[in-house]
Amino acid sequence: MQAIVYHNYGSPDVLKLEEVQKPVLQDNEVLVKVVAASTAAGDWHLLRADPFLIRFMFGLLRPKYKILGSDVAGRVEAVGRNVTEFRPGDEVFGDLSMSGFGAFAEYVAAPENAFALKPTNLTFEQAASVPVSAVTALQGLREGHIQPGQKVLINGASGGVGTFAVQIAKAFGAEVTAVCSTSKVEMARSIGADHVIDYTQEDFTQNGEHYDLILAVNGYHPLSAYQRALSPKGAYVITGGSTAQMFEAMLLAPWRSRKDGQKMSNILAKPNQKDLVFMKELIEAGKVTPVIDRCFPLRYVADAIRYLEAGHAKGKVVIAVEHNGKP
Repeated sequence: MQAIVYHNYGSPDVLKLEEVQKPVLQDNEVLVKVVAASTAAGDWHLLRADPFLIRFMFGLLRPKYKILGSDVAGRVEAVGRNVTEFRPGDEVFGDLSMSGFGAFAEYVAAPENAFALKPTNLTFEQAASVPVSAVTALQGLREGHIQPGQKVLINGASGGVGTFAVQIAKAFGAEVTAVCSTSKVEMARSIGADHVIDYTQEDFTQNGEHYDLILAVNGYHPLSAYQRALSPKGAYVITGGSTAQMFEAMLLAPWRSRKDGQKMSNILAKPNQKDLVFMKELIEAGKVTPVIDRCFPLRYVADAIRYLEAGHAKGKVVIAVEHNGKP
């Protein structure tokens, strides 16, 4: 089968389209013929081994896993003898980040709990955009104990996680403020944001407004600025952004939470089949719709990652996988 492979850490230039062995199916695994995948920030972090700590988890000198890609959607081709949830022909989507990655390929094998049945109202390309970003948004909002009627702000509302966070928060009954750049304001409104702040024109930490929950997906503000924008018992949750912001949150947030009464936390989303099914139900109910910026063929994964890394994507960047020259 064909796959996008990298043997050394580096820029997207190290990614190559190669012929590799088709996965060997284990007893608890599902073999999926990949129709689509999508890119995420984790792909370029792994590709570049940035931050350096990644090397201690995924290979000190060379990458442990040679094929990137966590988000996947496709059709079940075969199942292991112990698999009970799926059968050949099922349309599925899933998150491979705890299963060795590998979505940028024609086939992938992973444990059955990495997958769920694909939402019936989505294309494979749309479905492939969901798992990592939507579940990250969901878990971040839950970490902040989102409640109906709360004032929720999403900083970085126009990217993959942010576009899902806006819609999920609305589905939970919150009043949502989206923060994004000028070119993405209309898109943020179109997915249901009640208020949109253009960060090039206004600093939400300085405008006197207070929020019950702030989900920081992108951008950078010091913790003191976020605290200023929180209500007295508000919650701040970081799911992404700059390396400096993430380390600051990990080191200082617990202390500030104890000192000031506002909850401040940093989460790393974990793949969860129940959350994937929950997202499937929200999507099929029409409460959440994936936002896709661009779709690249498999052979252009390097270009897709460059585009994502540049930070200009509105929503998700998707990879369409062809088999023998056909979608």
